[in-house]
Amino acid sequence: MSHTAHIRSHRKPRRSASTLAVRAGVAGGVLGTLAVAGASGSANAAEPVTQTLELPTLTADLAAQTAQSADATEQAAAHYQLQAERDAAAAKAAKQAKADLVEAKKKAAEARKKAQEEARIQAAARAARSAERTTLSTTSDGGSTSTGTSTDTSTSTGTSTATGSAAAVVSFVKAQIGKAYISGATGSSAYDCSGLVQTAFKQVGVSLPRVSQDQSTAGTQVSLSNLQPGDVLYWGSAGSAYHVAVYVGDGMFVGAQNPSTGVVERPLSYDPPTGAVRVL
Repeated sequence: MSHTAHIRSHRKPRRSASTLAVRAGVAGGVLGTLAVAGASGSANAAEPVTQTLELPTLTADLAAQTAQSADATEQAAAHYQLQAERDAAAAKAAKQAKADLVEAKKKAAEARKKAQEEARIQAAARAARSAERTTLSTTSDGGSTSTGTSTDTSTSTGTSTATGSAAAVVSFVKAQIGKAYISGATGSSAYDCSGLVQTAFKQVGVSLPRVSQDQSTAGTQVSLSNLQPGDVLYWGSAGSAYHVAVYVGDGMFVGAQNPSTGVVERPLSYDPPTGAVRVL
């Protein structure tokens, strides 16, 4: 017997075919799993590429939406600005209209006040004339005259023919007949009563006061029964007369009566004067 018959061999025991098959199967499974995993990983890795390709489309849509939103915002802002401008213009117009209304009311009130004052003055003048007529009638019937002022209603007992400067005064006032009456006017297209008298005497170099109150005492008091052309007639009391005119002869006078008639020629009986002064 060999001396090595009982010695175990150092070589590795041979694997059986079944063992090798199992191991091969396991290895194949592992490799298959790895292949599947790799394939899956590759598939998953490809997805971002697909999403990245879609990004430009999404970005363009978003830009368009943003632009539309900006346009809408700009249009809304322009609309609000236009509306604000319209509101401001309307407010300004309303404010101006209110101011115009206040001014119109103010002017209307002033016009009414002026008209009322003018009516009051005319009414007072009419009342005073009526009172003077009553006084003249009474004193004429009683054959008496008032102190300092003649109230005799008889007229034209003096000369009726104007001469010299008186003739020039008479000629001037007759030339103004038909012109307008304007309070405060002294010619040449309009006069008030004292303005006409003052301007008439100015033609012959005589300076008379401006207002009727002063003109009624500017000369020598004369009786209404001894009037001469060129005498200054007055209505009211001497020194406080409210109307004056010029006697032109033949029982007639010329005066700037009122805004309705203007400068007219009237008989003394139309509106009998209170007295007269002789300046020339």
